[in-house]
Amino acid sequence: QVHLVESGGGLAQPGGSLRLSCAASGRTFSSMVMGWFRQGSGKDREFVAIINRSGGSTSYAASVRGRFTISRDNAKNTVYLQMNNLKSEDTAVYYCAGGGIGSSMSTYNYWGQGTQVTVST
Repeated sequence: QVHLVESGGGLAQPGGSLRLSCAASGRTFSSMVMGWFRQGSGKDREFVAIINRSGGSTSYAASVRGRFTISRDNAKNTVYLQMNNLKSEDTAVYYCAGGGIGSSMSTYNYWGQGTQVTVST
């Protein structure tokens, strides 16, 4: 069993930055693909970014590519999402997930509780 806990959400101004962290319990973190997903109010949950087991390969949704960076530290059992040049449309609850395949949410076995990101003046 893997337990995921996100942190780092909050309020940011348009053009600002936030860094999300997701700490994982258990000894299988380094064997899992990790992803970030988000769900805006009244919207479906959507894919944001994924990173492979070693951290050497990443993939992003078109809406965040060039602004967001996913990374991981397997020694710390933690995955990060650096979010720069934030826009109002980035406002959502952000979830980290583990153990899935690519951007397919239904394949992810483990989910965090989510952290709210609000981009507003």
